[in-house]
Amino acid sequence: MPISVIVLIVIALALVLMYNSLVSKKNQVKNIFASVDTVLKKRYDLIPNLVATVSKYMEHEKSLLTEVTKLRAEANKPNISDEQKIALDAKVSSALGSIMIAVENYPDLKANQNVMHLQHSLNEIEEQISAARRAYNQAVTDYNNAIEMVPTNFMATMMNYSRKEVFKIIESERKNINVKDLFH
Repeated sequence: MPISVIVLIVIALALVLMYNSLVSKKNQVKNIFASVDTVLKKRYDLIPNLVATVSKYMEHEKSLLTEVTKLRAEANKPNISDEQKIALDAKVSSALGSIMIAVENYPDLKANQNVMHLQHSLNEIEEQISAARRAYNQAVTDYNNAIEMVPTNFMATMMNYSRKEVFKIIESERKNINVKDLFH
């Protein structure tokens, strides 16, 4: 077999392997984002129960409860982009954290079995979301690396693949916690 045929076979094989690798990474990102989406839906399904349970106690925080309900409705709209879902997730996380802090100010509410069960469920879902975000961010990093590194970047450009965004921590969650405040 002539050398030129062998070279062409090797090049063709390399192109097929690069193509398959890129498609695999893109599909992995989609698959893991679907898992994140599923866990976020569980969280959004829990929100009405939380709001209904705490709303009678928390008259002062009515605007917060309204905001959480509005964000949930936005997140459940069909055809929103992955980037919009990521942004809504950050807003919902922040709002739910505020509700949990507000619950601490109502001793009767804090001791309520329904609220305690909802808090436990919410904590469990938040842990699942955190794990799903980590898996998604790793898949996105692998995908972004593949579409930016030579030689797969040439094929990624031909396939119109573009960078994906990772889940990021919202600014308020980056601040250090003052432990003294937790005991007052």
